[in-house]
Parts: sequence; structure tokens; C-alpha cells
Amino acid sequence: MSSVDKGGEATTAPLLDKEGQWENGEFTEDGSLDFHGRTALRRSTGGWRAASIVFGVKSLEGLGYYGVATNLAMYLSKVLHQDNASIAKAVTMWTGTCYFTPLLGAYIADSHCGRYRSTLIFALVYFIGMLVVTLSAFVSLLKGGVSESGLEIQKLVFYSGLYLIAFGSGSVNALLLPFGADQFEDGSKVEREKKASFFNWYYFSINIGGLISGTLLVWMEDNIGWAFGYGVSAMFVAVAIGMFLAGTPIYRLKRPSGTSPIKRLLQVMVASVRKAGVSVPTDTNLLHEEEFGAKKILHTDGFRFLDKAAVVAIIPSHDVENNSSSSYSSSPWMLCTVSQVEELKILLRFVPIWTTGLVYSIAYAQLNSTFVEQGSAMDTKVGPFSVPPASLFSLEVVSAILCVVIYDKFIIRLGKKYVGKGRGISELQRMGVGRFMMILSMAAAAILEWKRLSDLKHGNSNKSSSMSIAWQVPQYLLLGISDVFNFVGMLEFFYSEAPESMRSICSAFCLLSVAIGNYLSSFVITLVTAVTSRGGRAGWIPANLNEGHLDYFFWLLAAMNALSFVAYIVFAQRHKPKKVIYTLA
Repeated sequence: MSSVDKGGEATTAPLLDKEGQWENGEFTEDGSLDFHGRTALRRSTGGWRAASIVFGVKSLEGLGYYGVATNLAMYLSKVLHQDNASIAKAVTMWTGTCYFTPLLGAYIADSHCGRYRSTLIFALVYFIGMLVVTLSAFVSLLKGGVSESGLEIQKLVFYSGLYLIAFGSGSVNALLLPFGADQFEDGSKVEREKKASFFNWYYFSINIGGLISGTLLVWMEDNIGWAFGYGVSAMFVAVAIGMFLAGTPIYRLKRPSGTSPIKRLLQVMVASVRKAGVSVPTDTNLLHEEEFGAKKILHTDGFRFLDKAAVVAIIPSHDVENNSSSSYSSSPWMLCTVSQVEELKILLRFVPIWTTGLVYSIAYAQLNSTFVEQGSAMDTKVGPFSVPPASLFSLEVVSAILCVVIYDKFIIRLGKKYVGKGRGISELQRMGVGRFMMILSMAAAAILEWKRLSDLKHGNSNKSSSMSIAWQVPQYLLLGISDVFNFVGMLEFFYSEAPESMRSICSAFCLLSVAIGNYLSSFVITLVTAVTSRGGRAGWIPANLNEGHLDYFFWLLAAMNALSFVAYIVFAQRHKPKKVIYTLA
């Protein structure tokens, strides 16, 4: 028995259990297992209880990560005595590694170890890295400074720990999200709606960790000592591991595929090429599919050439594996299932959506660079307080946290009432709202900079503008709202649309856009500076912003995001969601 929801979103059709009641059956029907390898009981596993543990783990893990990341540049400068160029390179390389390593961790989880065991393994690597970093800072504290040769050894130890953290935390980030989402059944309408809320609260937990680290832990490192601050960060990671283990009895686990997802994709490409001369039948029901199996992905139009991989074609006997006398080859490198072909199609449809996200990430990278530089050129006095320009990032975090609450408690309810969808708006629509808000954030920053420079031309000081740094608040708030809509929507979209055997990899692929966006941001700034400073001109982004035109740079980013937004709308409208059916063997 099978059925398919004909709606426009990614769909799964309910599979009736033995009593014919999907929602009320005793056991899960999506292949979920408990820790003992038995079919998971609905009443005692998964759901919000398990998800809440994931939220706690993510918040504590985030406390450890941001406890190192937020103040890393200051540690490299004050303790390891590195110059500005070396610091910039070191921080960029490490941050990029944190977002590239998830691909490896996700591959191991999807292919071999599963998300539970892989998360635990990489969390332990993460903790060891935290201990090494803490030890490096503690040794420096005991010796009251080190010799030049001792400093080089300390750098080696510190960077060893730092990259263990990158490898461990990056992989945990890619695995914890799909692991938490696995606690809800796709085939149940009630649990699918809960899963949509899960992504919101997962993002909420990320920001809680970042907010506390950026305030409390940074203060500890600056005022009590680096060893103490890093030690507390390591303790949070240890507690996170303990909490993750404590939830083991109530987790729902998914079996790893046992085969490489990359290999499956390569098989489709090779089989399509080998049967390039074969015609695809008009009736797609004639394409090869496994007769039994709980889940199947339905055939979609587009990328028709790949359908050749699923054509049961008569071939010459010398092409048949092992010289068999069969009229067709059953080799996976010659014949693939429709579901396998559709997995590759899904990834190909991800590419344009993902690519437009790179432009968004370039703009988002301004949060910790040009936004801070703009603030430093303004009056940092707000009433009796002096506000450090870098501290305004907390406004983005607070804005994001509040937006998550408002979205989950109000917007979704309004959507159910007036739109008729359980999630209020689809993932693609949500991402579109976020990307439009980014245009507004860049425009707000450009208008503020234009006004600041205008004030200078009318007789204010050449060193700084009389405008208060408080005028930056709107662009930070808009950026926070934008991030909630775009990033959470993207996480949910890549998880829900991904083939089940590749959900960790697709989540990692989503995070990869952040890393590449940061690298591209540096490239764009370098290019803009080189072009606009020709002929001895100050350029748009000089050392003294009062002599430049940072407003032009913000307008450039707004224009780039506007063009990207238009392209995104076109790609989103053409996107064909996957349709999954559950069948009884």
C-alpha cells in the first residue's frame, strides 16, 4: 500500500502499521531503532524529550567553541605575540577549517558509523582539543612567559589543540542537527510539524551559547586569565558529552547506509554514460526500482539523461559482468534504481539554491569586519557608557533569539490559520524572506555611512563623526532577523529535501557556504580596495574611513544581494521537491 501527498512541498506518505493507525501505533514506522537495535517505541523514545537534550548539548558545545573563537585574535596577539597579518591569516584558516571538516565527519556518519556514534567520537576529539589548548595557556601562566624557543613549542601545542577543536566541533555541528531532527518521524503529520519547530529552537540554542560566551567567557579570559577561561570552556564541552550520553536510552537511531553515498552517485553517472545511446521509455514505470523496501523516491522530470541509468537495457554479452549469459547487466555500475537516480537529481537541484547563498554569506561576513570598522569611526559614547564597536554583535544575537520565539509562537500559528500550511511558510519562502532582509540591512548600513560622511563635510571633526554608534542598531537587528529566516530555513530545507542516506552530508554542505562566503568576502574586499585605490586615491575602504566611501561598498553588497535574490526567486520557483512513498513489502 502506498499513497502520495500531492502538495507542493517535500512529502512523505504514511505507512499503516499492523493496527492501521499511523499516529497511534506502538512502534515507529520509519526504520528508527533504540540503542539496543530494536524498533523504537513511540511513547518512550524521541520527540521533544530527546530533542531537548540535543538543545542542551548544542548550547554547551557552543559555549566551548565560542569561548575559544570569540577571543582567538586577542590570545594570538597577547600570548603568542603574533603580528596582525599572521593573526588574520591564522583566524581565517582556522574558521574555514571549522566549516570544511563537517564534510568528512558527515561522510563517516552516513556511510559507516551512524550519527550517534560519530557524534560521540568527534565530541571526544573536540574535548581533547580543548584540553590541549587549556594546557598550552596553563603552561604559559606557570612559567610567567616563555623563551623564544619555548614560545615556538607553545605555538605548536596550541595550534595542535586548536585544529583538533576545528575537526571535532565542525563534525559535531554537521551531525547534531540531523541527529536531533531524526527524533521526529517524517511519516507522521503531527511529528513533522514538531520537527519544523525543532529547527527554530536548535538555532535558538546556538545563539544562547554564543551570547554567553561572547560576554561571560570573554570577560573571564580578559580579567581572570586565559587558562581559567579555556578551562571553563573545556568543562562545558565535558558536560555536553555527559548530557549526550545520558540521553542514550531515549534516542531514536538510524542505521547508516553501509555504502558510500558518493559511490552511489558515481554509479548513476557511470551507468548513464555507459548507456548514452539507450532511449528512456515514455512510461517511467518501466524504469528499474527495487521491488521491496520501506521508502522510495518517486521519479521526477528533468535531468532526463540520468534516467538512462535506470533503464533495463539489453546489452552485448561481453558487457555483462563476469561474462554472464543474461541479456542485461545487474551491475550497480550499469543499472541503478529510480530512487538512486533521484538522489543525484536532488543534489543537482540543490546547487543553484546553494550558490545564491554564497552572496548572502559574503554580506553576512560584514558583521565582524566592516560593521565593526564603521562603528569605530563613530561616537561610541551612549549615555554614560562607552560601547566597544565589536560588542554590538550581541544585538544581532539577541535579535535572532527574539525572532525565533516570535516566529515559532506567532508566525507559524498565523500561517496555519490563513495560509493553511503547518509550517506557516515553506522553507524556500522563509529563505527568500531572509535574503530580502539582508538587502535591507546592507542598505541601512549604506545610508548610515552616507549620513556620517555628510556630517563630516559640514564641519565635524576629521577624526570621528559626531553620530552615535547607537544608529547602527537597525542594521544589526535586520541582520539578526535575516539570519533566522535564511539560515534556519536553509537548514530545514537541506535536511528535509536530502536523501535519507545523505542527510549529514547535506547539512555539512549547507555549513560549507558559510566558510566559502567568508573567503569570498576577503576576496571582494581585496578586489574593491585594489580597484578603487588606483592612481593614489584613498579608495572605498581606506585605513581612515573618513577619507573613503564605505557607503559605496555597502551599496555594492546590497546590489549583489538584490541580483542574487532575483536569481534565487527564479530557482526556487523552478525547484521540484522530492516525493517519498512508504510501501509495505
